[in-house]
Amino acid sequence: MDTSPEEKKRSEHSPDSRDDQIEASHDACTPPSGVVGVFSTLGNLPEWPVPGIGLLSGKLLNTAIAWCSCLAFLMFGYDQGVMSGLLTLDDFQRHFPLMTPLSQANSICWLDSPTNTVRDERMCTGDANTQAAAVALYQVGCFLGAVLILFYGELWGRKSSTFWGSLIMIIGTIFQVAAGGMNGGGVDAYAILIVGRVVGGIGNGMVTSKSAIPTWQSECAKPEKRGKLIITSGAIIVAGIMISYWAGYGFYFLPAGQAYSSVRWRFPVAFQSFFTVLVMVALLFLPDSPRWLLMRGREQEARHLLARLAGAPVESAEVEVELNNIKDALEAQSREGPFKMRELLHNGPSQNLRRTLLGVAAQFFQQISGINLITYYATYVFENSLGFGPDMSRLLAAANGTEYFLAGLIAIPLIERAGRRNLMLFGAFGMMSSMIILAGTSSTATIDEQGAPVLSTLYGVIATVFLFGFNTFFAIDAWDVRADMFSGWLGMTWLYPAEITSLRIRIQANALSTCSNWLSNFLIVMITPPAFENLQYNTYTMFAVFNAAIIPSVYFFFPEPKGRSLEELDVIFASEDDAEARGAGARCGDYEVLWGRCGGGEEAECCKYAGTELELRKSRRFFNRGLRHAKGAMMADNATSSSSSGPRAD
Repeated sequence: MDTSPEEKKRSEHSPDSRDDQIEASHDACTPPSGVVGVFSTLGNLPEWPVPGIGLLSGKLLNTAIAWCSCLAFLMFGYDQGVMSGLLTLDDFQRHFPLMTPLSQANSICWLDSPTNTVRDERMCTGDANTQAAAVALYQVGCFLGAVLILFYGELWGRKSSTFWGSLIMIIGTIFQVAAGGMNGGGVDAYAILIVGRVVGGIGNGMVTSKSAIPTWQSECAKPEKRGKLIITSGAIIVAGIMISYWAGYGFYFLPAGQAYSSVRWRFPVAFQSFFTVLVMVALLFLPDSPRWLLMRGREQEARHLLARLAGAPVESAEVEVELNNIKDALEAQSREGPFKMRELLHNGPSQNLRRTLLGVAAQFFQQISGINLITYYATYVFENSLGFGPDMSRLLAAANGTEYFLAGLIAIPLIERAGRRNLMLFGAFGMMSSMIILAGTSSTATIDEQGAPVLSTLYGVIATVFLFGFNTFFAIDAWDVRADMFSGWLGMTWLYPAEITSLRIRIQANALSTCSNWLSNFLIVMITPPAFENLQYNTYTMFAVFNAAIIPSVYFFFPEPKGRSLEELDVIFASEDDAEARGAGARCGDYEVLWGRCGGGEEAECCKYAGTELELRKSRRFFNRGLRHAKGAMMADNATSSSSSGPRAD
């Protein structure tokens, strides 16, 4: 048997093998009425006749889209890290006394520094809870933005959602920079800062939601590049965190207590808008995704865009195959009828509830590992827990962010047996060990006469090394040669939910896992300052226990998706009766991808390829039957139609 190049290409890039999901129903894209309808019309950026929009094509266009996406993830990371160096900055504390708990060691709380015996009633009027709330409510805004895109993202489009989300982020930044006026304030300054962080969070949640930048990047990229883009996005987020740390460190050395000294905190906060403006400008000259254009019935535009992305003529076979793949996916989903959220809430033959919960758990585990203890409070931890001075705390935080970024870029070639679960288990064990050592070393700290922690030089060095080590265990990702993917806690928890969910539920299940990420993120960021105030060094013990609980959870409940197609994963989650039924009644299209991977070779070799990847007997029976059915069906199709995309008999 033999397969034409066009047919083989279609098989390899069939919609059944895609990581992304596209809403099929055109009815779902009908603009709503009222304010939302007006907004969706205004947000229809692809309709704008922008001069020069057709100049980019091929590799140049793909590179421009990748860079625009990187800028969006960069501003996301910057937003996460920018507050770290501000919480203990004296000029920031003067402007926002409700952000500052009373401390014997903090000179701005007292009128007679350095004696620190006469209280300044205007300063340090907050506590650990008000401090944590100002930082953590940003995550609530991100959650609201993600929910907004969950319901309206498919209507507005990838590009429009990102554009308007970026604009909302700029509005939030303006509120934050303006908060406190020139001389600071009390409740009013604190309230304006909170509003700014929530508004900025809404914008960020819109931009980084599954239906915005990540999907836009994925839908415009070549299939073989998508896995690499996922981990690159994770590394770029960490790069944004690193930049925010160094910005805070640099502006720390401006003179304090002067009329212009508020620039020490205002500029680092305002600088995030630099990336946001670049994203908005870039979006004006870049197209939306071809899949979204097809959803809107704009087939000619989608065809031309696919040609530009491929750097090929509009009438080429490559463009035609890719266009048909997208149309097939839309038609297949349309046949199943409109999606209903209740499909996620019951198991049934496909185990939808179990898959959704595993995706939610993966995101939850990422957050309770303790990574945001460091990301949001690095300077706070070095200064108030490990006893370093203000200068050294900021330098160590910036160095920690740099190490975090470099660790995220490391790729270790793995042997074929390594997989997602092994990296998750290894990372959780390493993070648990790091937290145990941090708890042990910081427990030896003594308190000086001003209430500041004092750690011996040896224990301070050990604690710092393992704080850096924690980031390494979290961020380091390993390259799986066979699966052409990265695995590890930094990128894996975004990849894993997409891998284990079926095409039918992928967007909605991934949106729920993203909501889980923001809510658990809020939880960890909110409890950290009160935990340090009440538990001291046992805060690290708490996170060590969390990581210890992750290990058996992953080992017993998380299946290994490495090297398996989406169809194989459907079988792993299916009941045995359902697997038999699927094998007996399989349609040709369901097995096109697997047959394409076999290369049209002997049936025994195809079945061997499918069977050896699966331990379950029901999976082998499913694929043996399915492959035989696929072979016969595609040969029959070929006999009746010269345009069939299945393998042809010699």
